[in-house]
Amino acid sequence: MDNAWQALAGTSIAVAGTLIAPVLSQRLVARAESHRLERQERPAAAQWTREQRAAESDKRRACYVTSNSGYRRYRIELMKYLWLVHKGEATDEARTALEDARHAMHASFAEAQMIASDAVLAELDSMSQTLAHMYDRVMRLEEGGPDPGGSFEEIRAGLLRANEQWVVMRGAMRSDLGVADAGAAAPPAAPAG
Repeated sequence: MDNAWQALAGTSIAVAGTLIAPVLSQRLVARAESHRLERQERPAAAQWTREQRAAESDKRRACYVTSNSGYRRYRIELMKYLWLVHKGEATDEARTALEDARHAMHASFAEAQMIASDAVLAELDSMSQTLAHMYDRVMRLEEGGPDPGGSFEEIRAGLLRANEQWVVMRGAMRSDLGVADAGAAAPPAAPAG
């Protein structure tokens, strides 16, 4: 009887092995396929991430170009208009050019508020406040009722200082984009001696 039990146990094990083998084989094949797909997806995911970063950088660069030119144009038009007011030659065309530049600057600032880094946005906001203050002073001067400190010379000096502020703003944009300053990369020349 022992032989019969051994034969029955052996047969049961063989049948169980025959039934379980396809399931285990299928699981091993599925696991290998999953690992193979994962290895294929990693480079594709890394490429997608690189493309997204490049697209974001391009979008930020375009925004900064628009903001930079908008702020610069507005500051220049404000300076031109100040001179015309000073000479008593302000015209409707000059006022329209100033207002167009002002609106373009506001539009570029609105776009930058959605895209710019916090550091750049702080510089843009500061420059916007400076230019708004200068605009108000120029308009009051044109109306003949300037505030204390609102003479032509004082407003002109403020607009010239705004140019220095614009340079700082532009530097923040360049830094955010990872543009290296060529002057900072080269060490100073040694004095001849």
